[in-house]
Amino acid sequence: ILGSGYDLEVIVHAGAGAYICGEETALLDSLEGRRGQPRLRPPFPAVAGLYASPTVINNVETIASVPPIVARGVDWFRSMGSEKSPGFTLYSLSGHVTYPGQYEAPLGITLRELLEMAGGVRGGRELKFWTPGGSSTPLLTAEHLDVPLDYEGVAEAGSMLGTKALQIFDDTTCVVRAVSRWQEFYKHESCGKCTPCREGFWWLVQIFHRLENGDGT
Repeated sequence: ILGSGYDLEVIVHAGAGAYICGEETALLDSLEGRRGQPRLRPPFPAVAGLYASPTVINNVETIASVPPIVARGVDWFRSMGSEKSPGFTLYSLSGHVTYPGQYEAPLGITLRELLEMAGGVRGGRELKFWTPGGSSTPLLTAEHLDVPLDYEGVAEAGSMLGTKALQIFDDTTCVVRAVSRWQEFYKHESCGKCTPCREGFWWLVQIFHRLENGDGT
């Protein structure tokens, strides 16, 4: 590695495709060639992980942040972002935006600023609602355009930063229909191990279908 005398073997492994394999212990099962299922803990991966060996599991974004921090120092990194959420991160903008994609920015940036980078809402339409951290986080609206997108700011607004997957929806979108499609996805991808997920999403799908059909109570 850069003439340091150290070697590192990198293996790129194709994922099995199931949503549950994003959970760290299910990911280990998938890497071992089995169906991805969450494991009981303890033991934790740091004690008994991949092939029962001590395993460190890091997000690619975390690993990618290390070289510039090492090169420029902790003070440089902490000069960005907010006091409690320092540094930079990746925001994934998708949906009704002109230029969807990955945007690297300091923690604490607002959706208004990110939308300016992304060319605004597609077709010049009005923003109706959006997710700050993926489809499993409480929805925000145009009233939250200036909420700081750091962990404290989003929590104060009543949601979660989560994966920082910002899904943008314009005024042509039905909120009930969008949420209904998410419920169908989670119902399909449930590993079935816990009752709230296994049973809860089945019932939520039925409820949202009734709402869509005008039969809600």
